[in-house]
Amino acid sequence: MIKGGNAFVPTVPLRVAVRNGLDVSALLLTEQGRVRGDGDIVFHGAPVHPSGAVRLLGDAHGTAWLEASLTAVEDEIVRVLVVGSTEGGAMRNVHGLSVESFAPDGTSVARYEVTDAGGETAMVLAELYRRAGGWKFRAVGQGYVNGLVGLVTDHGVDVADAPPAPAAAPVQTPAPIQTPVPFQVPAPAPVQAPAAAAAPFQVPAPGPVPFQAPAPAAPAAPFQVPAPGPVPFQVPAPAPAAAPAPAPFQVPAPGQVPAPAPAPVSMQAAPAPVSAQGPPQPAPEVPAAGHWSYGAVFEPYAQSGRDNDVITVEGLPPGPVIFELAIRGDGYTGLWPLTRFNKEGDNLISSCEENYRGRVLTQVPGSGRLRLKLKAEGPWQLRVLPVAAATRLTEEELEGGGPDVLLHTGGTADLVIQYRGDDYLKVNFYELAGHDDPTALPEEENVVSEVGKRREAVPLPEGPVIVQLEYADGPWRARLKGLQPRSGPSNDDGMASVTDIRTAQGRSWWSRS
Repeated sequence: MIKGGNAFVPTVPLRVAVRNGLDVSALLLTEQGRVRGDGDIVFHGAPVHPSGAVRLLGDAHGTAWLEASLTAVEDEIVRVLVVGSTEGGAMRNVHGLSVESFAPDGTSVARYEVTDAGGETAMVLAELYRRAGGWKFRAVGQGYVNGLVGLVTDHGVDVADAPPAPAAAPVQTPAPIQTPVPFQVPAPAPVQAPAAAAAPFQVPAPGPVPFQAPAPAAPAAPFQVPAPGPVPFQVPAPAPAAAPAPAPFQVPAPGQVPAPAPAPVSMQAAPAPVSAQGPPQPAPEVPAAGHWSYGAVFEPYAQSGRDNDVITVEGLPPGPVIFELAIRGDGYTGLWPLTRFNKEGDNLISSCEENYRGRVLTQVPGSGRLRLKLKAEGPWQLRVLPVAAATRLTEEELEGGGPDVLLHTGGTADLVIQYRGDDYLKVNFYELAGHDDPTALPEEENVVSEVGKRREAVPLPEGPVIVQLEYADGPWRARLKGLQPRSGPSNDDGMASVTDIRTAQGRSWWSRS
């Protein structure tokens, strides 16, 4: 599996092997991407989650083992991060760095070899996450130069700056785990909730910590991060953050000489299809009369570049917009909106498709300044478009490939979708009738959530309705059947205004026919 790749895994107790010689921990995250408290951190001082669903099993011959009983994970938890960290050197110095997941019969169900590690001292190696009623494994490979402290802080852990706790008396280490096939999954032992609140997360002194079996009656030892030591190599200096360093602790800077920053990638804005001007200026909103009365119309913004970048577009009207992206390459494609604190929001694109192309919905904040983090390998082109520029659904068949944003403006109908991809298909409706806030989308209605090739027919309410193909890594066809006249007064001018907007702004640079 390559970086960014993902695959479904069986919803059974899995064993995860992390090689070689890393300290391993796990973070159990909610939909907000954060832990609920110290109890959601599984590490050497607290090797079993209170639910019993995730536990450390010890290590043997440089391989650390983690068990995740997916059927026992609490409903509130949507992601389990597998984290590796070093005590002195960098991840790039770890030979044979990999993470692999095994089913109960010893079959390998997912494997990821990290080949691009650098000066990081901690890394999210992989994650297990809920999808379409099951679980998937994703190869992440996201490193942190500021170590485990920076990693866990990003996921809601409050790291207390306290002196290291005295080392506990060693207990007998479990017998080394042999080859992973075959093995029997032990029944999880009942875990008694601690009587007192969990100890705060603390920065510890470095040094090996013997694996200790959990004592049900005693409180868990504080989660500790090795103090940085001398580093015999150069680490690139991290880019200055827009937000202040997280409180409430200070991490001593390691004695290292930053390497020169890489030369910036040259970027040139491609001419927009409608106007060659720079960032778009808001245009008058579509008149309230007729079939379309939602959102502001503005001139599209276009840009081209290559590989990873941060995209900034100024002067957009607040509210939902369409982000259109095409990449020539065969690597991982990822897209995240950035908050005002320069933190990643919910993932908009996560694909390993060759020559990715797609349209997604994103939200422009009240400031009118849209910022997105793009991860790409190869040359790319992008456009930011108003929602009114979405391709309109009709009774004629529409062909596409990848995520897209479609618009239904007629009466009630049935939406027919034929999907030829092998991965996840997710389709959402946003019913705009009666929704009078153009700065935010109404609540989404998920109508399709399936995996693999299929034909779906779902009833559509009267328009206007935004139809979002949120996940669709593969070719698809869509059309309306049984289209009925609108129940309200007809207004041809309103319908024409939608068509004129789409025509004036041009079609995508890839063919849809």
